[in-house]
Amino acid sequence: MGVDVTLLGFVAVLGSASLLAFAAGRLRSDEVPTLGAWALADRRYGAVAVWLLLGGTIYTAYTFAAVPGLVYGAGAIGFFALPYTIVVYPLAFWMLPKLWSVSAEHGFITVADYVRGRWGSHQLALAIALTGLLATMPYVALQLLGIRAVLEVGGIYPAGAGGDAILALVFGVLAVATFRSGLRAPALIAVVKGALVISVAVGVSVAALHRLGGPGGVFDLGRLDAPATPVAFAASLDPSLHAAYATLALGSAMALLVYPHVLTAAFSASSARALRRCVIAMPLWTAVLAVFGLLGLAARSAGIEAPLGNGEAALPMFVADLLPALLTGLVFGALAVGALVPAAVMSVAAGTLFARNIYSEYLHPEATPRTQTRVARVTSLVVKVGALVFVFGLRGQDAINLQLLGGVWILQTFPAVALGLCTRRLHRGGVLAGWATGMIVGTYLVAEGGFSAVVDVSVGAAETQVYAAVIALIANLAVAVALTPVLDRLGVSRGVDATASNGSRTTTRFDLGPQGRTA
Repeated sequence: MGVDVTLLGFVAVLGSASLLAFAAGRLRSDEVPTLGAWALADRRYGAVAVWLLLGGTIYTAYTFAAVPGLVYGAGAIGFFALPYTIVVYPLAFWMLPKLWSVSAEHGFITVADYVRGRWGSHQLALAIALTGLLATMPYVALQLLGIRAVLEVGGIYPAGAGGDAILALVFGVLAVATFRSGLRAPALIAVVKGALVISVAVGVSVAALHRLGGPGGVFDLGRLDAPATPVAFAASLDPSLHAAYATLALGSAMALLVYPHVLTAAFSASSARALRRCVIAMPLWTAVLAVFGLLGLAARSAGIEAPLGNGEAALPMFVADLLPALLTGLVFGALAVGALVPAAVMSVAAGTLFARNIYSEYLHPEATPRTQTRVARVTSLVVKVGALVFVFGLRGQDAINLQLLGGVWILQTFPAVALGLCTRRLHRGGVLAGWATGMIVGTYLVAEGGFSAVVDVSVGAAETQVYAAVIALIANLAVAVALTPVLDRLGVSRGVDATASNGSRTTTRFDLGPQGRTA
């Protein structure tokens, strides 16, 4: 009976969100479908709508399960996500509105559009587009893994084909809604996600404090030091991990802002001012994430025994042990909805990148706006189907490893995107060579370290651990800076900066017309 009631609560939440996603189709105002309307909702969202969409995109269901899972299993190091999501917003306050202004002025839809316009390089834009696609696809698979973990703990995910069919059905509803409505579908679901996630954070925290006898029970070292599972746990951060902690936070913050799905959500804002107001309020999402992280400690203190190597299950297991069946189903439904928003935005971003910067640029330069939109829609479906195949066919750890690589790869696009907003001194050839160097170095470091996020680095006689992506970024920047004077001396063209408005350069608008190329 308990499982049936849990399922009832889960279906109620997920069904309501699905109906809302389908309702997004009624909000379309474009008579002739264009890529800008489908992918960015015509850039019409105000500060509150963007806050919900951007927060729902950045703070994924996997994040809300992985952070408490990491805290549950490893302790203090798991809280690196908090400074990471605090450091990111001053940078976002400067970068996102400026990037929005340039993109809106010149009709850029994707980050690769901006890179092509700023650096005058089709090759660099292609590199950015391909990197974005590679980094995004395993991210979508992680959202599926998050949903599956919740379903398994709730007993709603039967073994074999039956469980796979349920997961495919949940994701299929999202795929159809996104295909029809583009970004409008996750934007509406984000409203539900925001309300549900905040309610879950408050409700489960109150129940946990009651179970453990107050805050003291959560931080009881006697309970924490008695491992619920045989894993290394540290209630305080080891000094030898300070460098790893700091570089993880800094590198992750810089990488976050150049992910295609984050920029897609940001580009949907109605103005740079609305985007600034949204960013000012974004730390509220970090406060919610902090509560989820503390629930990882609470789960450990409560004696929850998550499977070895699957700390992400700790929070769902704690919820199932803590709450009545119906409320457990509602919480599980909220976590599943939390995965739908980022998965939808990621698929929209991937589809737009392919249609705009690969298909229209190299395969069909004469593509009309309708054709571009159709290709983006189909690609978004392919991304979702690919994520399902990945989850069904490979181990969950494979998706995690690829996502780790994706984080390393996407950070190598930071110089082309962010530095292009504040300096014109680097040569486009140097930036492209730096990107290639960073990709090679980062991939080698991660693979050589057994797919670990941090690698050992020797500084004189001392050894420390550093986030591999930061090392790759340093190599990236070193090559870009070193090659710039060499290429200038050789007379290699810097290209035309389409975003410049001074007398020596021409401002070019990237429109949504049938050419799909710059004028």
